Amino acid sequence: MRIPAPGVSPTDCVGGVNPFWTKALKRALAVVSLTAAVVFAPAFPIAHAAETDKSKQPAYRISDGVVKIGVITDMSSLYKDLAGPGSVLAARMAIEDFGGNIAGLPIELVDGDTRNEAEQAGRIARDWFEGGKVDMVIDVPNTAAALEVIKAAKASNKIAIISAGGSARITNEDCSEISVHWTYDTSALANVAAKAIVKRGGDTWYFVTADYAFGHSLEKDATEVIKANGGAVLGTVRHPFPSSVYASLKVQAAGLLQAQASNAKVIALASAGTDATNAIKQARQFGITPKQTLAALLLFDTDVHTLGLQDAQDLFLASGFYWDLNDDTRKWSRRFFERHKRMPTMAQAGVYSAVTHYLKSVAAARTDATKDVMEKIKSLPVNDFFAKNGSVRTDGRMVHDMYLLQVKRPGESKYPWDYMHVRAVVPGDQAFTPLSASKCSLVSHPAK
Repeated sequence: MRIPAPGVSPTDCVGGVNPFWTKALKRALAVVSLTAAVVFAPAFPIAHAAETDKSKQPAYRISDGVVKIGVITDMSSLYKDLAGPGSVLAARMAIEDFGGNIAGLPIELVDGDTRNEAEQAGRIARDWFEGGKVDMVIDVPNTAAALEVIKAAKASNKIAIISAGGSARITNEDCSEISVHWTYDTSALANVAAKAIVKRGGDTWYFVTADYAFGHSLEKDATEVIKANGGAVLGTVRHPFPSSVYASLKVQAAGLLQAQASNAKVIALASAGTDATNAIKQARQFGITPKQTLAALLLFDTDVHTLGLQDAQDLFLASGFYWDLNDDTRKWSRRFFERHKRMPTMAQAGVYSAVTHYLKSVAAARTDATKDVMEKIKSLPVNDFFAKNGSVRTDGRMVHDMYLLQVKRPGESKYPWDYMHVRAVVPGDQAFTPLSASKCSLVSHPAK
């Protein structure tokens, strides 16, 4: 380091400060500061450095630069009212409310019509996963269709969230690490509705069952609950699925007459959609009620709207959602009604909730990679108008409260879509099959 020549003072210049001394002093201070930094630098990150690192999150890894969601639903057959266009709208609303993007990358929505055919549902899913850049599919009425879609998702390592499909098999024998069952299942329907009816004195049952996977599952799960609570099943008759053609309607009608002749206290309909509404209409025509109780174990608001309260009154049913439950459900449902002109079913509300949770999980994982997103789906709580303190278990079951509803009589309804009494709130851990009884291969059971 150079120093001033002897005899030159720091103030020997015009203005009282010698520039030579000034530059020398700056160089000396710089050397001292650098030496101190080297000597006293800590061997671990200091607090403010750690805070800076925390703010520098890893970059988002979104495949193809877009998060793409597909709604696979029934747009033209017997489930179009309870799911269909309403489910597509619910998904769109969830995307809009989320802001339409994640970290500036767009969220896109596509939809496909299964025509209530399982093979068609599987084809749509495969096409979307293999060539359509779809990351997650949702809804999927009809259990057989849902199982086909889950199979396609597993083959492509993509995510499938089932809202409208109902069999408890989805999180039991047919569970998968890439699938989630969101809104309800046959086990919950049985635990809520069948148990309540038995406790009210309906201890002998006869089933009129739609002959497909959902109908079989609902009959099986309800039978187990009935027997466990001291009831008995006197018989079962099955009708072709769907019952919309004349020959099927005749078989369904014959089954109802057979159930009537059994003198069972309860005639249970293990069906959904127009299968259920057709059976209810015929039961009224045959004079089955009020002598015998008709149990529509699965019925949607849109079904009651189609039937009218005169035919639907007094029916007990289980549901994962009711639009008029509280201020939060009413607020969202009225927004939905403004665009759809019908109040949402539990399947449609479930689609909104599930899409929102999926997008939150992608944002939290900072990627749309299936494994990372599924980890977030199962670790993040579900708190929205649909579910409070909900959670997704190891088996893919989203556990939340279920509701025992009873259809109002015509004189009890005070305003449009005022159709239900809420008779009981059943906590999720009581409504759904416990993990200890699960048949899912993802669930570890203690050795006996």
